[in-house]
Order: sequence, then C-alpha cells, then structure tokens
Amino acid sequence: MTGLAAVVVFTALLPLAGASAEPEVESAPAPEPAPTPVPADAKAAAAPVPDASARCGPELRSPEGVEAQTCVLTRGGRTWARTYYRNATGAELRSVVLALMGPAGRTVQMYCALGAEDEPGVCETPRERSRGKAGEYVAVSEFAAAADGPLLLRSGSNSAAPAPR
Repeated sequence: MTGLAAVVVFTALLPLAGASAEPEVESAPAPEPAPTPVPADAKAAAAPVPDASARCGPELRSPEGVEAQTCVLTRGGRTWARTYYRNATGAELRSVVLALMGPAGRTVQMYCALGAEDEPGVCETPRERSRGKAGEYVAVSEFAAAADGPLLLRSGSNSAAPAPR
C-alpha cells in the first residue's frame, strides 16, 4: 500500500516539476469559452411564429424628400401597421397619419411626429387582436408639412410599385 501511495504522489508532482523546467514549444489548446446564457425573452423572440407575416408596399420617395414604406404585420394572433420613413425635407412634418383598416370597417389611426433631422424612423399602430386574415387588412400612411398643407407622400401596404421612368 505504501508503494501505491508513493506512485500517486509522484504522479501528482510530476506536472508541477515539468512546469518549472524550460518552456514547452507547443502550447496547450485554449479552453472552450463557457456558453453565454440567453435570456428567456430573447429565445421567445427568436422562435419562429407560424402565423407571422408582413405585407409591404413599395418603397416610395416624394420629390420633396420624404421616403416611406408601409406594411401590415401579423404575429401571434395580433395585427398592426408599420411605416418605415425618412424625412429629408429639412423641415418638421406636423401631419403624419398611419391608418390600419381591417375587416368590418375597423380602422385604427396613429399620429406620428417627424422631426427635421434626416434619420430613418418607424411609426406603428397599436397591436390589435386579429379579426380576419392578414390579406383583409390595408395600411396607409400620409405625410404633410401641416394639417392644412399639401400631401407630400402617401404610402400603402397594397400599393403597386411605381412604373419605371
């Protein structure tokens, strides 16, 4: 038994003795990084939702410098409208309306403020319980400098792409 204990001690000390000798030519492989935990809400957001869809009209641009694309989005039994925009007019737009029109005459409107800065932005309506198929919904956004001013751009989820010039 004493011989066995001596072998165990010798084996345990051998790597320490080697460490104090000259450096090795080969380096040991780096340990694998520990997995980063993913928050539960991020997992839920990344999981595919079977009834998710987006129906968007074309990206449009007005001669005055307003750009927009408007979409109807559905996911998890909810439907809403979203418009992606950019205001390159150099002036604040005081009249921006996003409307979601659904089955049975239901309409939801959202008023959005667009500052004068030339940065992309998003405006969306509240998410409502879906009351029909995604194809039964239409979204429209209208951009004007003021409530009584001329319309600068109208963008819709079901708009046809503009004809090439």
